[in-house]
Amino acid sequence: MSIPCSIGLLPNKPPTDVGSLIEKADLDGHDFVVVPIANPSFRRVLNENNEMSPEEHAVWKDRPVFDRKDLILNSAEWSGKVLGLFSDWIQLDSPNHNIRTCSELALKQEAEWASHINLTGIIFPVLDKQVHNTARVINSISTTISPQICIRVPLLQKGAVEDNMTWKTWNRLRTLLGHSNTKVGVALELTSELPSDERLLDMWLAEPVRTLIIPAHVFVSNAKGHPVLTKPHQNFVKKLIHKLEPDIIIHPPSVELYPSATDASFSQYIQYLYRHLPEPDEIEKFASGYFDSLQMPLQPLADNLENQTYEIFEKDPIKYQQYERAVYQALLDRVEYQSDVVTTIMVVGAGRGPLVNCCLRAAEHSLRKVHIIALEKNPNAYVTLQNAKANVWGDKVTLVFADMRKWKPKEKCDILVSELLGSFGDNELSPECLDGAQKFLKDDGISIPTSYTASIAPLASSRLYNNVNAYKSLSSFETPYVVMFRQVCSLADPEDLWTFEHPNKKDIPTDENPVNNLHNERYSRADFIIQHDMIMHGIAGYFDCSLYKDITISINPETHSPGMFSWFPIFFPVHQPIQITKESMVSIHFWRLTDQQKVWYEWSVAVNNKEGEETYVSSLHNPGGRSYYVGL
Repeated sequence: MSIPCSIGLLPNKPPTDVGSLIEKADLDGHDFVVVPIANPSFRRVLNENNEMSPEEHAVWKDRPVFDRKDLILNSAEWSGKVLGLFSDWIQLDSPNHNIRTCSELALKQEAEWASHINLTGIIFPVLDKQVHNTARVINSISTTISPQICIRVPLLQKGAVEDNMTWKTWNRLRTLLGHSNTKVGVALELTSELPSDERLLDMWLAEPVRTLIIPAHVFVSNAKGHPVLTKPHQNFVKKLIHKLEPDIIIHPPSVELYPSATDASFSQYIQYLYRHLPEPDEIEKFASGYFDSLQMPLQPLADNLENQTYEIFEKDPIKYQQYERAVYQALLDRVEYQSDVVTTIMVVGAGRGPLVNCCLRAAEHSLRKVHIIALEKNPNAYVTLQNAKANVWGDKVTLVFADMRKWKPKEKCDILVSELLGSFGDNELSPECLDGAQKFLKDDGISIPTSYTASIAPLASSRLYNNVNAYKSLSSFETPYVVMFRQVCSLADPEDLWTFEHPNKKDIPTDENPVNNLHNERYSRADFIIQHDMIMHGIAGYFDCSLYKDITISINPETHSPGMFSWFPIFFPVHQPIQITKESMVSIHFWRLTDQQKVWYEWSVAVNNKEGEETYVSSLHNPGGRSYYVGL
């Protein structure tokens, strides 16, 4: 099994021979080396007091070309094996005008040279507290050079175990650059201490961490004298490798500290950590290639699903196992065993027949006689049902080609079964469909499912934000997407919004269709206390469903059905990333609205600080369904 990220070596001192360094690093199992672009002597324009003479300042105005001896990387020969380092003396926000000017000119010159020799990336030194001029300069060069720029960000500020001050500094720079500047990422540097609050670690999963630097002082010695990481450090590194797949940069300890260690032992150690990553579960195997990919929600009422779509979701072992359990229990509750009693089950939205098979298996296990009516409006799926009836089901199943909202049956059923749920529960119009179908059900009949609840949570993910922003339109930020989350951080646990129950005898007259759809409108507000400073990029949506009694299916993280992969969560973006301070309350307002032709969602966000003062309110997203709706 190959490691998904490259392993690099950051030497303790600048090399005198880059070619020899690369050759040795390669033998030691490193994929690349990290080397300063310029020699420390390139700082020639500043004297010992960090000052510049008028003569030197005049020379620098003309941007002198590099002298060959100024450069460590003086050739494009090694570009495929090297990551560059900007000079660490650069201070773009220095209060000294001469230092700022010198730093800016030097940075631009080094960046242009790195681009010229085709480096893929450059690491910028650790930021000062002031970053406004740094942001201006980085923004100006990031649009003109080819390498990616990674800002070196320590995980924690020295002595501040529970503070995320380094994240705040990075976030200030990122905000000044603009959240859509994808040329600038993070080179996250491990520190000896880790925050005890795991949320301060998980927040980095939502950031563009492209490299992880593991410096010498983080390593400890094991019983055999070899350098290793502590268990908490190991767990964090493995989580980053699993979720973000960053390049790993090893800054090895000195020989005096670990006399038995070699450069090879560090790359071998990272490979050891990778080999001990948890095996992917069924959901991760199914979602491979789909992580953080934006997909439009299905509209099976308006569109006929393709055969491949049915085939993919029929592979879910958990969903149909739970449906079979629900039908089995409903059959036991519906009627005592009698050899001459036949229970009528109606499967609406039968697709290619997986629910029909569930019902037949449940009947066999419960020793109950059943007759199944399978209703489907997709003409292509209906052919598959005909084949199954002819070859497998026979007279046990009656097929009906019709829209469940309009068909009028000759007889009513004992159990009504459907699988019309979307990632948000009701977003594929299950309420509207079952409103029309419940007239098929006897007065004391059982609906499977009986209820489902939509829930939401505020979410951070720079990757998802930039994926949405790539569409360059307002409508893209007012459209929900089905997404298998990976590079995300939930800012709080999900809260429930609303619930739909079936059959709905309260709002729909017996044996009739609903007068209108207003009873399926919803409004709810969910409040979340955010425990640390963070950026909110959108809203995660989930559902949990009671099929029958205590038999459930759920994609809510707190109650997720293990191994079930039929549904990914849903993601509602926000127009602009929202800055949230520690202990603020995020209030998310959500509407499910309808007219005669469509159903749509609207959402807005408000933030109150810990003193209760409103610090932010968003505009309303998707008013009137202008960007996204589900057709009735």
